[in-house]
Amino acid sequence: MTLVMGILNVTPDSFSDGGAYLDTEVAIAHARAMLAAGATIIDVGGESTRPGSSRVGLEDELARVVPIVAALAADGVTVSVDTMRAKVASAAIDSGARIINDVSGGLADPDMLGVVAQSSADFVLMHWRDHSERFQATADYDDVVADVLGELLAQRDRAVEAGLAPERIILDPGLGFSKNWDHNWTLLRHLHRFEGHGHRVLVGASRKAFLGELLGGREPLGRDGATAAVSFWAAQHGVWAVRTHDVTGQADAIAVARRLHREAPLPDGAHSW
Repeated sequence: MTLVMGILNVTPDSFSDGGAYLDTEVAIAHARAMLAAGATIIDVGGESTRPGSSRVGLEDELARVVPIVAALAADGVTVSVDTMRAKVASAAIDSGARIINDVSGGLADPDMLGVVAQSSADFVLMHWRDHSERFQATADYDDVVADVLGELLAQRDRAVEAGLAPERIILDPGLGFSKNWDHNWTLLRHLHRFEGHGHRVLVGASRKAFLGELLGGREPLGRDGATAAVSFWAAQHGVWAVRTHDVTGQADAIAVARRLHREAPLPDGAHSW
């Protein structure tokens, strides 16, 4: 079954909902609403990774993230933390986070893999080449699917060498990160290539610019329908989870995919739950 990971950005500058959940109580209430709508995991992030964004200070990131993680974990919520910093990961794990979602795949902070390996947390390892202010300059591939998968698996090997068991590693092709619009669509057409390596796969397409381009330049809040179509596609391919701002729409799309799967064979290259 494909799960829904609800995005909780506690940042002033995220591209879609920056500033909406800076207040801790408002953020926690939004997390609970996403859970009620069908989210299984809440992904808390204190640093924007939108194109062109600058890095936030360590203390600011900790102050934004840790109280929310602690409150949600105390309620038994499965919490993921979206961070590239080992110190934030460590504090979040100590506060009850069960997943560390590192968009750099362990490349931004040399201590990250060791910190996660010493814990029981799972690790989302995303394909990444550079920080947000520079990553579009690195969107150059001979074969985007083969190159992204090869780089992901190389970083997977480093994570295993650091002590992470393969079953704790989740792969994310990194839509929008060092990718142009065509690269994103090509990766989605070949999701089956990311399955079969002994790892769960996460897809994060929510409200991203390549969907806006498809829809004639539509703004982020108008991209939820297109995001749901991607979630339907991901569910058909047996993806472990989709990361989204719009929980209800994605949960509905996944429910339709599951219902159709009961009576119809999957297309070539897709995988069952």
